[in-house]
Amino acid sequence: MPTPSITIDDSQLQSALARFGHRDFRPGQREALDTLFAEGRLLLVAPTGGGKSLTYQLPAILLPGTTLVISPLISLMHDQVEALDAVGVPATYLASTLDGDEMWRRIDGLRQGDYRIAYVAPERLSTPAFRSLLSSIDCPLVAIDEAHCISEWGHDFRPDYMQIGSVLKELPKARVLACTATATPVVRDEILERLGLGPDTRQIVRGFARPNLALRVRESGGKRDRERHVDATLREALGRPGEAKGAVIVYAPTRRATEDEYARLEGQGWRAAAYHAGLDGETRASVHDAFSSGALEVVVATNAFGMGIDRADVRGVVHLAPPGSIEAYYQEVGRAGRDGEDAIALLFVSSADLPRRRHLIESDAGGGIVTEESIQHKWDLFLELMRFAEGGSCRHDSVLRYFGDEEETLSGCGRCDVCIELAEGIENHLDASPEQVELIVRKALAGVARVHGRFGLSAAVALLRGARDERLERMNLNLTTTFGVLSDFTDDWLTRVLRRCIAAGWVDFFGGDRPVVILTDEGAAVMHGKRAVRILLPSLKRRAATSSKKRSAGSRPAPDPDTFDLEQQELFESLREHRLDIARAEGVPPYVVASDRTLRELVLELPRGRDELQRVHGIGPAKAEKYGDGFLAVIKEQGP
Repeated sequence: MPTPSITIDDSQLQSALARFGHRDFRPGQREALDTLFAEGRLLLVAPTGGGKSLTYQLPAILLPGTTLVISPLISLMHDQVEALDAVGVPATYLASTLDGDEMWRRIDGLRQGDYRIAYVAPERLSTPAFRSLLSSIDCPLVAIDEAHCISEWGHDFRPDYMQIGSVLKELPKARVLACTATATPVVRDEILERLGLGPDTRQIVRGFARPNLALRVRESGGKRDRERHVDATLREALGRPGEAKGAVIVYAPTRRATEDEYARLEGQGWRAAAYHAGLDGETRASVHDAFSSGALEVVVATNAFGMGIDRADVRGVVHLAPPGSIEAYYQEVGRAGRDGEDAIALLFVSSADLPRRRHLIESDAGGGIVTEESIQHKWDLFLELMRFAEGGSCRHDSVLRYFGDEEETLSGCGRCDVCIELAEGIENHLDASPEQVELIVRKALAGVARVHGRFGLSAAVALLRGARDERLERMNLNLTTTFGVLSDFTDDWLTRVLRRCIAAGWVDFFGGDRPVVILTDEGAAVMHGKRAVRILLPSLKRRAATSSKKRSAGSRPAPDPDTFDLEQQELFESLREHRLDIARAEGVPPYVVASDRTLRELVLELPRGRDELQRVHGIGPAKAEKYGDGFLAVIKEQGP
């Protein structure tokens, strides 16, 4: 039954906005509120710090009853309840940190209608006492924060979120607002499916443009090189220790790396602390509070740190190693520059990242469901981040297109390292014709084919370079025609070429903690000239630009060649709708049918038959047989 539309006039909205201390709405907020009041259903995708909380807090003081907010972050609940109390909005939260007497006091207050907003942790939804409570309160709005946690194919799946769909069925008259900072089209489709919302539910994707962030990626040249650039970034962002210019978050891949980097930076005089899951709860809470209050300049942490942090003067975020996805990366760098002032986001990458991440995914170090499909999906998410890291076009625009926020693309931000390099000329890039690029890539893939299933990436590079290597000599690979076929290029450059081949799906890994490279079926087709090469080769010189100096609009690079025009975007959306229909009919997540990458390639390739369809990434004979006719029909109906 549709939720009836209600009208809230401008004076009511402005009065409520002023109550929260704001004069104007941020981009997308007013549109979200109008949609929620008119249609009763909304999926809002906006980045960390983009003002999502206002879109449910403001309606909560205008709608009668108690708004329910489902959030996994106890620290955020506590902070928001305190902030709401400070502006005279009665609010509470229910979480496992409360003792029994306090919990029952708050539950009784909810039954009496004492609160306008109640925050609950998702694990509480499965308790009989809470379900009984739901039937006794007047709930006009249910807001689901971090809604991507309901998706098995998102980067942060949480099983407790699976209860939310049944909760919504018990509150059929309530409006529903699903909020997330990180949801690609395939994850958005699954959010709607899991919550039981219709496919026609409005989706607003806004606010991802953060042009004040200078996004940079640097190839790690070893520990000392990395430390040197971390120190330079801290000086650029904060000046010297004790100058009170803000803070920097340094994300490390392991607890040991966290402790080591913290000790190093503290030794330089920075007011620093370490934060990871191995510390006791009291210590973590102390670090969290000290950082929030401004007492700390640097926190070195694993990805356990940052949720619920709302410090405006974070001047930089440094990743010592890449996280698992673009979603995780952008959520973490989004903690910098929330005051709108300039900030730096530096990501280090190295040749060891790909095999290390593959091993982590296969060993399921992060917990969760281990299936061949889930492994492949997590691997694809990481490859998207690696594709972003390799550059080739404005980093901001790459992120915006990834999240589907086409309206905010900048046609070059003028601040990221790629824009700066492109503005300084193309003399550092390989001057090669498409035919030469294809030949280089095919030779590189031939090197992988020679070591296929035997050795790792470094052996393939040594083979292509013609370098002496006992592994190659032991297998007589130094006697093959491939040995030294790309000897004119450096080890570093060839490694980056092969990383781009991995991101393109032409090369893969397997083999546990010491993965070996393999040539995929797609890679074999490229190597044999049966499939076109669409790849930008890396710079011949390592990117070294670190300046955050702004460039004029005239120095912006040309738009990326993969940017969809209006017709292509419409076809992509039609393919998404078709995928969602299939997923609903089969009761599976949309990704099982086809990934976003597959849909993008369908738009670009426009296959006309089964044979052409199987050249698209992710579509083998089985999927072509099962889903091919449907995809081809959509393309035929809407394609050029």
